Amino acid sequence: MGFKVAVVGATGNVGREMLQSLVEREFPCDEVIALASSRSIGRQVSFGEDDVLDVQDLEHFDFKGVDIVLSSPGAKVSAVFAPRAAKAGAVVIDNTSQWRMDPDVPLVVPEVNPQAIKGYEKKGIIANPNCSTIQMVVALKPLHDAAKIKRVVVATYQSVSGAGRNAMDELFNQTRAVYVNDPIKPEHLTKQIAFNVIPHIDVFMPDGSTKEEWKMAVETRKILDPDIAVMATCVRVPVFIGHAEAVNVEFAGPLSEEEARKALRAFPGISVVDHRADEGYATPAEIAGEDLVYVSRIRKDPTVPNGLAMWVVADNLRKGAATNAVQIAEVLTGRYLDRKGRAAPQRRTVSALS
Repeated sequence: MGFKVAVVGATGNVGREMLQSLVEREFPCDEVIALASSRSIGRQVSFGEDDVLDVQDLEHFDFKGVDIVLSSPGAKVSAVFAPRAAKAGAVVIDNTSQWRMDPDVPLVVPEVNPQAIKGYEKKGIIANPNCSTIQMVVALKPLHDAAKIKRVVVATYQSVSGAGRNAMDELFNQTRAVYVNDPIKPEHLTKQIAFNVIPHIDVFMPDGSTKEEWKMAVETRKILDPDIAVMATCVRVPVFIGHAEAVNVEFAGPLSEEEARKALRAFPGISVVDHRADEGYATPAEIAGEDLVYVSRIRKDPTVPNGLAMWVVADNLRKGAATNAVQIAEVLTGRYLDRKGRAAPQRRTVSALS
C-alpha cells in the first residue's frame, strides 16, 4: 500500500519536475493528484511516459485523505493552502519561500540535515530551501565535517528558469529579437537578459543586498551551522536551466585540495569533475536534467590562511527544487510515516539517499 500524494502548482516548471521525479525515483504512490489555480482547470499534465493527470482546482480541493503534499505554487498561495492541507492531516513539503525561516518549520536538504525532518510534527510543514542554497550546502557539508567552515563568499550564475516560465520565454524572445533587430523591452526581468547578466535577483533590502543574497546567508546558517558567515552576490545569466556558483571557503583549520576532493567524492549526491584541462569541469548545459551536484575547479585560495575555492553546478529545477522535495518525502515516509500516512514508530536509520 502506497501514499496519496498531491502536487500543488503542477502546471509550473517545478511542479512538472516534481511529477517526473516521483516517477523516476519510483516513489510509492497509490494516487497522485495534480492541483493548480482555476486558470488551469481543463489542462492535463504528464505523469511518466504513458499517464496524464487532469488538473484540479486548488482553491476548492479537500485535502482530507492526502498523505503528502509537494507544493510549489508561490509564497502567497502557500501561506493560505499549506496550513489548510496540514490541518487536514497531510504533511506539506513546500518549495516556496513562505516557511523557510519559520522557527517551527524544518528547512531540509536530505544529504545535509535529514534529522531535521522530525520537526514537521510542529506544523505539518517541511520547507525546501532556495535552489542556490541547496546546491551550495550539499557541497559545503562534507568540507564542514572535515574542517569547520568560518566564512563563505559566493557569486552565483543563476539561470532564468529560477524566475519561472515567463523569464524563460523572455530570454528566448529577446535572443530572437537581437538577431532580427527588433526592439527589446524587459517585461519580467529588470533589464535585458539576452547577451547580458543582471546582478539583481528578488527585491533590494535596506543594506543594499538583494533578498536572494539574504536567503543564501540565513538558510545556510539554519541548515548547516549558525556560526558560518556568508557573503553572496546573486546574478541572473542568459542560461535556461542550471545554476552555477563560484564559492570561496575559509576554514578554521587546514584542509588540503586532495583532502577536500576525497571528502566530496565520498559524499552522497555529489559528482566531482575536476581535471585541470580543457573540458575538465562541469557547466549548466551539461548537467541539465541531472539530480547530482557537480563540483569542479577545486583549488587553494591563497588570500586567507585556510582557504579553498570551487565551482558548483546543479539543475535548479531538479536538485534545486523538485528532486530535493521528493528526497525529503522519501526520508519522511521511510522513517516517520507508515503506508497509511500515519506517524510511524521511529527507526534508528534514515533511508538511503541517491
